[in-house]
Amino acid sequence: AGMQLWYEPRYRELARVVKNEFPHADVSGFVGRQGNFEIEINGQLIFSKLETGGFPYEDDVMNAVQNAVDGKPVEKITKSRAPCVIM
Repeated sequence: AGMQLWYEPRYRELARVVKNEFPHADVSGFVGRQGNFEIEINGQLIFSKLETGGFPYEDDVMNAVQNAVDGKPVEKITKSRAPCVIM
């Protein structure tokens, strides 16, 4: 359960950034029990922490949302950064 506390603020921050840029975006996220962190756009999974082992870069998420808004194909994000753990 401790892991969820780390991910929740990170998810909220990402959602806030997306909402600022794309007010009409439907931002939803789910922090799973095993420290999973996934992002979907229009029902398409574009990022999974289980697959990449880290968190997405905000720019990559913004580009993906922009593509979806423009009606372009949305590609899966494969780059990630390691989670920052603050002790």
